[in-house]
Amino acid sequence: MPAPYACQPGESRGRLHPEELSTFRSPWQRDRDRIIHSSAFRRLKHKTQVFVEHDGDEYRGDYYRTRLTHTIEVAQVARTISAALGLNTDLAEAVALAHDLGHPPFGHTGEDALAALMAPYGGFDHNAQALRIVTRLERHYAGFDGLNLTWETLEGIAKHNGPVAAPYPWALAEVNAAWDLRLSTYASAEAQVAAVADDVAYNHHDLHDGLRSGLFTESDLMELPLIGPAFAEVDRLHPGLETMRRRHEALRRIFGTMVEDVIAVAQGRIEAAQPASAEAIRAMDGPIIRFSKPLYQSLKAVKQFLFQRMYRAPSVMEERARVTAILNTIFPMMLDDPRLMPEDWQAEALGAGDRTACARVVLDYIAGMTDRFAIAEWRRLTGGRD
Repeated sequence: MPAPYACQPGESRGRLHPEELSTFRSPWQRDRDRIIHSSAFRRLKHKTQVFVEHDGDEYRGDYYRTRLTHTIEVAQVARTISAALGLNTDLAEAVALAHDLGHPPFGHTGEDALAALMAPYGGFDHNAQALRIVTRLERHYAGFDGLNLTWETLEGIAKHNGPVAAPYPWALAEVNAAWDLRLSTYASAEAQVAAVADDVAYNHHDLHDGLRSGLFTESDLMELPLIGPAFAEVDRLHPGLETMRRRHEALRRIFGTMVEDVIAVAQGRIEAAQPASAEAIRAMDGPIIRFSKPLYQSLKAVKQFLFQRMYRAPSVMEERARVTAILNTIFPMMLDDPRLMPEDWQAEALGAGDRTACARVVLDYIAGMTDRFAIAEWRRLTGGRD
C-alpha cells in the first residue's frame, strides 16, 4: 500500500494536452516510457560527466560514466529509496530519468560555456532546458510538441532541488506561464528522492571514475571521513584482497551508507511531521528527503577533495579549456549565419524575429549535441583537428 503522503495516480493533475488514460500503464509509467523513448534520452549515451569523450584509440572512456549510465544509476537509487518509504516509485523513476536531459555536451564545462555565451540572451540553465525539451523540442507526436508529461513529472524536473525563486530562467518562465508549476513550494517527496539519488550516484561514481583515471589513489582517500573507514572495514574482513575487488567492496559500502542514511532520516522526519498527503509534503518548510547532518558534513569533505583532485585537475582543466573554445567558436558562427545549421534549424532561426530569439534556437541546437557531434561540427566549420 502506498503511504498517504505519496503521490497517487488517481489524483494527478493530468497533462496540458488531455489524453485518454493508458489501458495498462499508470500516468507516471507512461511518462517514464516517453522519456526513455525520446531522442534526448538516447543522446545521453554520448554526453559526458567529467571526462570529455574523444574518438582516438588512446581514450579509455568506456570505463567512465556518461550522462546515460549516470541517469540509469540515479533511477535505480530513486526506486530503492522511494519503495522503502512507501512512495510512488514510477513518479520517482520518471523524474530521475528526465533530470539530466537538458545537459549540453561536455558536462558542466559545456553548461558554463553556454551560460556565458547566452548571458546577453537570457542565460542557460540545464534544468530549464530539460523542461524545454520535454515540452517543446521533442517533436514526434501528432497532437502536441514535447512529450506531454504529467504536471507532477514537470514539477519534479523544475524543482527537484527545491523551490525556485524569481526571476526564473527564460526557458522555465515560458513553461511556467503555460502551466503553473508552483515554483515557490517544495516538490513531491518522489521528486526530492530523485534529487538525493542524484547526489548518491555521483558521489559514488566520481570516486570510482577518479580512481580509474589515476587522478588519485586509494591511499589519497584514507584520511577522508566515510571513505577511510570503508576501506578499513574491507581490509579487516578481507585482508589481502586484490586492488579492484578491494575498491569495489569499499565503494559499495559507501554507496549503501548514503542510501541507508537518507531512508533513516526520511523515516524520522515523516514520523515527526505525520504528513497526511502529498500536498502536506509540498507545504513543508524544508525538504523531507535529505542526508543527516553528520553524513552531509562528511560528504562536503569528499566533494572538496574531488573538486581539488578531479574537477580541477590539470588534465581536466586542459580539456575544459579545449571544449570551451569549441563552443565559443561554433556558437557565434551559427548565430551570425544560421545557414551553417541543418535546414530545419535554419528555417527556425531565420524566422526567429530578433537576435535573442535566434540565439535561443542556436542554443537549442548546440545544447542537444553529443560531445562527439560538437567536436565534429567544430571540425566541419573550422577545419580544425584535436
